[in-house]
Amino acid sequence: MTENEMLKIFEDTKALLNGHFELRSKLHSDKFFQCALLLQYPRIAAQVCAALAEKMKTTPGLTEVDTVISPALGGIPVGHEVARALDKRFIFVEKNADKMLELRRFKIEAGERFLVAEDVITRGGRVQETVDIVEQHGGIVKSIGVLVDRSGGKAQFNYPLVSLLNIEPVTWEPAECPLCKQGQPLIHPGS
Repeated sequence: MTENEMLKIFEDTKALLNGHFELRSKLHSDKFFQCALLLQYPRIAAQVCAALAEKMKTTPGLTEVDTVISPALGGIPVGHEVARALDKRFIFVEKNADKMLELRRFKIEAGERFLVAEDVITRGGRVQETVDIVEQHGGIVKSIGVLVDRSGGKAQFNYPLVSLLNIEPVTWEPAECPLCKQGQPLIHPGS
């Protein structure tokens, strides 16, 4: 799947929004990838996640994993479908009362190898939290796969990162946001 094909799927499913958005990273942007709107269609979700798994297979070792893990909530359908495409176990981490991620429902075995799967990253905070949890429980992260890397390659991890769409929509710190200065209402779309 090419980046243009992926972008078209986002547009066709109305999962690429235009407006004035506050991202989870607290940055502001005029574009927002609402992956849930794409992932609401099971066949499309299966298609794009299988394409991500296939792209990851092109680099030896990236899919030599035992388990796929995702941060809740947006990463769950991505991780599940990537795990299905790779025929691997799938687990997820979820937010606690302090809005930090934690492992609650599943066990990680010492030496268990993981692929971290997520829908979209800007700074990569949730992915890094997931990596940290895997390592704290004795697991080994082998790779990271995301549908959209909107960091323009700026999100850095200690593991290989593969995405179907690399794009860097304009983002601003809140104090520098021209849309705020124009008085445009700020939308908090969530993840």
